[in-house]
Amino acid sequence: MKRYDLCVIGSGPAGQHAAIQAAKLGKRACVIEKRHAVGGVAVNTGTIPSKALREAILNVGNMSIACPTQSDFASVRTALFAGLRRSCSKVIGNEIETVETNLRKNGIDIHHGVASFRDAHTIVINSETDETMVQADNVFIAVGTEPALPKGIAFDGTTILSSDDIQSLTAAPHSMIVVGGGVIGTEYATMLQTLGVKVTLIEGRNRLLDFVDSEIIEALQFHSRQQGMTLRLGEKVTKISVIDAVPGAKSVDGRMAEAELESGKTLRADALLYCIGRQGATKELGLEHAGLSADSRGRIEVNGNFQTTVPHIYAAGDVIGFPALASTSYEQGRLAACHMFGEACESISQLLPYGIYSVPEISMVGWTEEQLTKEGIPYESGVASYREIARGHLLGEEFGMLKLLIHQESHVVLGVHAIGAGATELIHIGQTAIAFKATAEYFVNTVFNYPTLAECYKVAAMNGLNKLRGV
Repeated sequence: MKRYDLCVIGSGPAGQHAAIQAAKLGKRACVIEKRHAVGGVAVNTGTIPSKALREAILNVGNMSIACPTQSDFASVRTALFAGLRRSCSKVIGNEIETVETNLRKNGIDIHHGVASFRDAHTIVINSETDETMVQADNVFIAVGTEPALPKGIAFDGTTILSSDDIQSLTAAPHSMIVVGGGVIGTEYATMLQTLGVKVTLIEGRNRLLDFVDSEIIEALQFHSRQQGMTLRLGEKVTKISVIDAVPGAKSVDGRMAEAELESGKTLRADALLYCIGRQGATKELGLEHAGLSADSRGRIEVNGNFQTTVPHIYAAGDVIGFPALASTSYEQGRLAACHMFGEACESISQLLPYGIYSVPEISMVGWTEEQLTKEGIPYESGVASYREIARGHLLGEEFGMLKLLIHQESHVVLGVHAIGAGATELIHIGQTAIAFKATAEYFVNTVFNYPTLAECYKVAAMNGLNKLRGV
């Protein structure tokens, strides 16, 4: 039986970086991955696949400009859907290769199979061919999450889908119902709408993404409706079923999805995508054999150093809950490994950027207007529209905006919110400004390359300061 200083369960962002950090400290580490390919949810079914699909869809969407009729675009869309999947597969393959190369060049053993605890230091690995065991002084749980699949819904991967099923679709449906207006639901709904799918998005709250700045969400909802999406906000689904296609429907296999709402409405579409909630993928771990347990959503509780109630067992990434971002998971894994081996390092900054890869994309960092108002912090907002920026016109991206939230007295930048092309890249300028307590005057007095979207910072700062002067 092999013995390691660290055994990592899961090869997603948190697991990768925990193992690599341990190896850099001279420790012997292994990674156990239940899939045939490393990378975890982020590379195989989540972050990378969805973003690869988004980029491929945007490229296909741009082709619609050259199509003289909507029917021509529909033909292009259908013919190219297989191409979308090939494009995504290439990107995913490259990421898998990169992750495996990084692990192996750091001397990290990779075991494929389902991991479970025999005891607090012994891990059983069940592969398709055999069962092996490893022992470790420290264990790191980074198994990520999986879609929550409620009982009573007949998920079949074609008519009723979870978010993990999107990548396996062989053709774009004519119409789709998306249940859930959180990050995943909003991203896929806007992607499919861009591809020409007739989308109806159902959300139980009265707005999408209630943690995002309200003005940004108003812009997203307006844009989505302008693109033809139907938003059913403040509605709850009571029943989801598969029915025979109604006369005149464009169903491929003669079946349709039907959703019944609490308000009495009945909605039908070729397919339904269920995107309400994810849960920790901990049910196969046998946590009880290690003296651990998970909550009702499969999440594991940890302290500030990512230790569980069993001190030598750590956990990080989506399996511990908020913020459940690939970017933060990388850092959590590194910090956990440093702590378990006594290496000093700084904790993660609380100034976290959020990127939502809807169409158009959204990003934010720092305070929102709602938070500032609730805390009684005096502020002013400065806004720049992409249509004011030469680069916006050059890109053909006149829909978009960047907003700075500025303290009324000190003029320090408190928050930055963006919607539009390149928003997730632009936000890092604001993140740095907030971290170093820069004022709006910094952006006014700074020279930006011309033409660039970064000029939005100068325009927004001028707008905010003009408001403060009453100009």
